[in-house]
Amino acid sequence: MKVLVVGSGGREHALAWKIASDPRVDEVLAAPGSAGMAAVATPTSVAADDVDALVRLATDAGVDLTVVGPEAPLAAGLVDRFEAAGLRAFGPTAAGARLEASKAYMKGVLVEAGVPAAASATFEHLARARTSAR
Repeated sequence: MKVLVVGSGGREHALAWKIASDPRVDEVLAAPGSAGMAAVATPTSVAADDVDALVRLATDAGVDLTVVGPEAPLAAGLVDRFEAAGLRAFGPTAAGARLEASKAYMKGVLVEAGVPAAASATFEHLARARTSAR
């Protein structure tokens, strides 16, 4: 099995290391990966937030499973795009990732569900935020 790990940080390094130790896995690619990950995964030149290039990489390389670490590609709909292309990916869809990617959205979900949460306010204009902060 060929696995693609998206990201280049410590979380992704740990994921690649553990995935590479699985006897069912023949190869681990990393997009983009890092020099530190090179011992367990083959780094690529594809950026973690370049959704189109990630779909092409997974398709062209014959990747069986993609594991996504960073929030940005998840929020950008990477898993949705992979599913649409018939590719397997582990991670939430853009709708699910929005809970982590948008603090204002998450706060609204908590309030709507009746979950106790600290008071907050969201602003689109600096002047209004400054006025509120006084």
